[in-house]
Amino acid sequence: MTELPKQIRWGRPPWTIDFHPGDHSIPQEVDLAIVGGGFTGLAAAAWLRHLDPRRSVALFEAESIGSGASGRSGGMTLAETAAGDLPGLGDVLSGFSNVLTHLDVNCDLSLPGAWELGRKGAQWNSEIQWTDSGKLRVVDEVPGGSADPGKLLSGLARAADRAGALIFQNSRVDSIVFDNPLRLNLRGEQIRAGNVLLATNALSLELSALVNRAEPKFTLAIATAPLTSEQIETIGLESRRSFYTVDLPYLWGRLLSTNGVVFGSGLVHLRCWKDVHDLNIAVGMTAEIINSLEQRVRKLHPVLGSVEFTHRWGGPILFSNDSRPIFRRHLKSPRVIVLGAYSGHGVVLSVYLGSWAAEAMLGTRNLPKW
Repeated sequence: MTELPKQIRWGRPPWTIDFHPGDHSIPQEVDLAIVGGGFTGLAAAAWLRHLDPRRSVALFEAESIGSGASGRSGGMTLAETAAGDLPGLGDVLSGFSNVLTHLDVNCDLSLPGAWELGRKGAQWNSEIQWTDSGKLRVVDEVPGGSADPGKLLSGLARAADRAGALIFQNSRVDSIVFDNPLRLNLRGEQIRAGNVLLATNALSLELSALVNRAEPKFTLAIATAPLTSEQIETIGLESRRSFYTVDLPYLWGRLLSTNGVVFGSGLVHLRCWKDVHDLNIAVGMTAEIINSLEQRVRKLHPVLGSVEFTHRWGGPILFSNDSRPIFRRHLKSPRVIVLGAYSGHGVVLSVYLGSWAAEAMLGTRNLPKW
């Protein structure tokens, strides 16, 4: 029996990635190498060439651009890490917007704010009036909003390509020889590199030496058919703020540009990070969680009682032990940076910290002390 491709097993999100890199010969040597073609890797590649076009930059992606967590994100943009603000973190949303401006990336970024929802301590005049294990209402508003993940990935890839970074898809880095220079093994070849950024997040824990230091899970989401303006107003989303709950059971979501609504909830727990590749949202526990989420959304408000669901999908997510992003030198070489484990806050953080990693690779900025 032919195995279904990951794009089918993991479902289809409501956006597309329309960038396709040109054909290039894999170089024997490169100044700066990046492993992983998601938000982090693409932002770093584009920012490296933006800051220093004299340095050669190559990005190696095991499958296709955005095939991991980035292309399956919900698209919510939040201002802090999952652990809150951190020493030296800075203004994440402003830094994110600055990178997009300098790289000329249009991703439908909208920052009207984000609502924290809860079942206790809610505002009496809350625009959200939902039923979900109690009365779900707005308890606070925080900085944030949303972006189109497909446009963000495509825009970052185009910026990197336009600046002269070489992007190689279907080019899995199997191992690294931590020598001087570093040597990346892929396609039966070795590429020498002066410095390396490992931005594979949840999909290569042995390579990044994060086994037992971070835990991968699989998160799930659905999207509705477009709602009318009247329906959007009735369910309290007229302001187009993103939302997430601060108590359990967890729920998050946002409006799409089409006026469909994304809802996400539920995590599939894994015995080993490699098991994520075999998950199928149409069978087993994963299918049960998706079905449960659909039924839950229908009960939130009468307007959603008979809504059509047009998209169902899932993707990997990496949690560090303390919910802080992992941003440090590799245990085996100070010339290799490991960056990931955004614990659900990856859309903004990955680009912001990816550009920070680029500056660290160039020796112009220190890594944070978290």
